[in-house]
Amino acid sequence: MKLFESLAQYRPQALGILRVMTALQFIEHGSQKLFNFPVSAEPHALTGLTTAAGILEFAGGILLALGLFTRPVAFLLAGEMAIAYFMAHFPRDFFPANNGGDAAILFCFVFLYLFFAGPGAFAVDNRDSARA
Repeated sequence: MKLFESLAQYRPQALGILRVMTALQFIEHGSQKLFNFPVSAEPHALTGLTTAAGILEFAGGILLALGLFTRPVAFLLAGEMAIAYFMAHFPRDFFPANNGGDAAILFCFVFLYLFFAGPGAFAVDNRDSARA
């Protein structure tokens, strides 16, 4: 269809918006673990694993929001989310709707997509290619 063909020109911008919005959500998860912000009714106990996850989510989310080192950071965070799902959610129940793992699965696959697709528009990573 003509409409869908004309929308294809906006793929880099749509990918950039997906990256930024996903990163902002991820930063929120990290800041909640590390700083209890936004305030949670049940704050996370800062164990070694929770602290590591919070740092990855907060710092990795900032890097993704900026579009800096997008592919390696996205690969690392996809792995973190896969581990989080199988360690924290899967043991509770097989179904993600029942075990609270929906977000972990979605983050994992969005990050895998960013690893393969790159940062899209609005990324610091694009700075060098713009100069070439």
